[in-house]
Amino acid sequence: MKLIVGLGNPGRQYEKTRHNIGFEVIDALSEKLNIPLDQAKFQGVYGVGHVNGEKVFLLKPLTYMNLSGESIVPLMDYFEIDNDELVVIYDDLDLPVGRIRLRQKGSAGGHNGIKSTIAHLGTQEFNRIRVGIDRPPSGMKVPDYVLGRFSKEEQEQMTEVIKRCSDACEEWISKPFLQIMNEFNQ
Repeated sequence: MKLIVGLGNPGRQYEKTRHNIGFEVIDALSEKLNIPLDQAKFQGVYGVGHVNGEKVFLLKPLTYMNLSGESIVPLMDYFEIDNDELVVIYDDLDLPVGRIRLRQKGSAGGHNGIKSTIAHLGTQEFNRIRVGIDRPPSGMKVPDYVLGRFSKEEQEQMTEVIKRCSDACEEWISKPFLQIMNEFNQ
């Protein structure tokens, strides 16, 4: 089994914001893998399908970013999904726009959605894909920045990043995450 989670905030006002890049990757994967997000439970929307003989779950927690773990862990517990069968996709202020970084463990780095995930899992050891959104310009507050939208130029880069992330997730379904890290880290 594999569980691919994209972090974000529910609601039209958050669509296409920097903080919702995880949701955008899940939407792209849903289309690419033909796994509709047609189930609402575990404080999220999710879909289940089979890819190359592997059962695959796609999840968008609807708890708002800061409580993401409240959606992820109950789904994992119910379907008996192990930590090494999980990958979480989220925005990262410490990477430039257009960069992705795959890791098997690490701290939250100040990201509240990851803090919640770590707290509910009880470990920092789970796969993740960090998507660079860069730091806010001087004088702009972080919440305003992450809840803002990408510029036209950035959006063009993010379209490619969403494709790279979905390609990495698709390959992870049948390959070890370490191998995917070596292929996709920039």
